[in-house]
Amino acid sequence: MKQINNNTTVKSTKVLSQRKFAYLGLMVASMVVLASCGQKKTEEAPEEEKSQTEVALNEAQYKTVGIETGLVENRNLNKVIKANGYTTVPPQNSAEVSTLIGGTVKDIFVLEGTYVNKGKVLATIQNLEVIEMQEEYHSAVANIEYLQLEYNRQKTLSDENVNPRKTFQEVKSKLAAEKARAQAAKNKLEALHVSTKGSTSLVPVVAPINGYVGKISIAKGAYAQTGVVLFEVVDNSQMHLDLNVYEKDLGSISIGQVIDFVLTNQSNKSIKGKIFGINKSFSNESKTVAVHAKIESADAKGLIPGMYVSANINITNATVPALPKDAVVRNADKYFVYVEEEAHEEKKTPEKGNHEKEVHFRAMEVIPGTTDLGFTEIKFVENVDPNAKIVTKGAFYLLSAMKGGGEHDH
Repeated sequence: MKQINNNTTVKSTKVLSQRKFAYLGLMVASMVVLASCGQKKTEEAPEEEKSQTEVALNEAQYKTVGIETGLVENRNLNKVIKANGYTTVPPQNSAEVSTLIGGTVKDIFVLEGTYVNKGKVLATIQNLEVIEMQEEYHSAVANIEYLQLEYNRQKTLSDENVNPRKTFQEVKSKLAAEKARAQAAKNKLEALHVSTKGSTSLVPVVAPINGYVGKISIAKGAYAQTGVVLFEVVDNSQMHLDLNVYEKDLGSISIGQVIDFVLTNQSNKSIKGKIFGINKSFSNESKTVAVHAKIESADAKGLIPGMYVSANINITNATVPALPKDAVVRNADKYFVYVEEEAHEEKKTPEKGNHEKEVHFRAMEVIPGTTDLGFTEIKFVENVDPNAKIVTKGAFYLLSAMKGGGEHDH
């Protein structure tokens, strides 16, 4: 019985030793596996980090996406006051043409949009009263010629005391009256742009300024009334802006400040102007004051009165490095731009068995500043070559490709 117990004890000890050895072996194996995984992760980390900062496109993708690059520009994007307004022209550069005498429209010589010089005949109006004005003028001139001779004769007789002085005074008075009548008839005809010579019933309607014909409000055969606008003529060469500035911003506005503005419906082009006048009264119930800015003649081409604009009034004149706003993309809580790297050697693709050229881009972190008029102020976290090619169009696609791990191995 004692021997059986001893044998049982020995067997139990052997079983425990075998189990302990197996457990230790399992622990060692696990440690080896973990170490191997850690080493693998350490080896793969640079590749993962690289995939988060670089992306590559083959030539076909590059063309399809429509990647565009550009350089960092210095632009005026400092502190600005935003204002809305519209394009307009000075009062002296806009005319509403009417007639001083009513009549039937005989002819129209221009079309809307036609450029005309000052004095150009736009239309003619027929009115028989004009003939009477010309006859009155001619009659007065004829009387003046007769009375002038009589005046000279009576003056001589009066000086020699042959005739009473009263007769001379009567002739003198009649001569003055006829001269006044002739001058009045002449002034009427000149105001109507009708010649004092000859006889006509046609009154020309002429352009008072150089410019483009706007709306035409008459038709042949219609009756043109006095005081009714027949034509509009606008000279766009002196175009300027009327901007609405709020009361709180008036203290920062001064004459001579430069503005940048874009047309509300055409935000792809920035135009410059300069403030030349500030109203001293509120424009309306919104408590805004009209600020007037001149546009350079070269930049005013293609503009017409009444275009709505969005403008930035530059309080300072300093410049900052900037890129088109689409060049800056956000990833998590950081902002990046993509820099096109130098050309890479062609890479062989197993699928096609040939060499295919790739274009590589590196994401560079930036700190964005003011964003206005389509441009964003940027400051690079790391030093970047001033001549580096920055992606200005297609940056969002590159960000999506980078987040997805890219379509190529790097």
